[in-house]
Amino acid sequence: MGDQVSPTEVYPILVGDIDPSGNLNANIIHQLSPNIRTKFVAQIDGGKWQATQLTTDYKGRTSTSSLTLGNIDVLNGTGLAVAHYLQQVTAKVALGSELAYQYGPQIPGGQIALHSIAARYSGSNFTATGTLGGAGLHLCYHQKCSENLQIATELETSLRMQESVATSGFQVEIPKANCTFRGKIDSNGTVGAVMEKKLTPLPFCLTLSAMHNHPKNKFKLGVGFSIG
Repeated sequence: MGDQVSPTEVYPILVGDIDPSGNLNANIIHQLSPNIRTKFVAQIDGGKWQATQLTTDYKGRTSTSSLTLGNIDVLNGTGLAVAHYLQQVTAKVALGSELAYQYGPQIPGGQIALHSIAARYSGSNFTATGTLGGAGLHLCYHQKCSENLQIATELETSLRMQESVATSGFQVEIPKANCTFRGKIDSNGTVGAVMEKKLTPLPFCLTLSAMHNHPKNKFKLGVGFSIG
């Protein structure tokens, strides 16, 4: 929390990837002020807009709030809105709440709202968070093992689907090579990896990603190029 913006950050940030079929994923991130940041995400599949999302975050001295609007369609009367608020209670403990509202003809009754509560505990080199609501339970643990190594694990339980998914991941930075490696594996048998290479002294970054779903025997490979 706070309003400090890193001097190495340059906005706006444009990130996107496209596959051989022409499907596009695009992200635009912009810091409107030291306290306000916005992010727009768009997904185009088969020449049609499949998903859009606009998120605005506000960071105060001891609190954080955000509002997300997803797939808002005025003509068809569909959309999703999610509001978050997190308040620092002590130096290590923060408590918050989330309200999600979705409307549309496909929703029973035309609309639905879900409320959940959240808590976060921050140690010297780790963070533990939890969210509990009508949709289910979400637990997450993040550990900074060293200056260049971080690990994390999460458990997500859906009460409606009566299922749980556990995911573990890591991030390794190699400063001398200007490279960052990320990897994850979940209880559904999906393994993913990402490599980011900064092409210094140019302000470019090359990204290679791969994902393999073992039960379904599906493999995906991606290449990304970002400026900034």
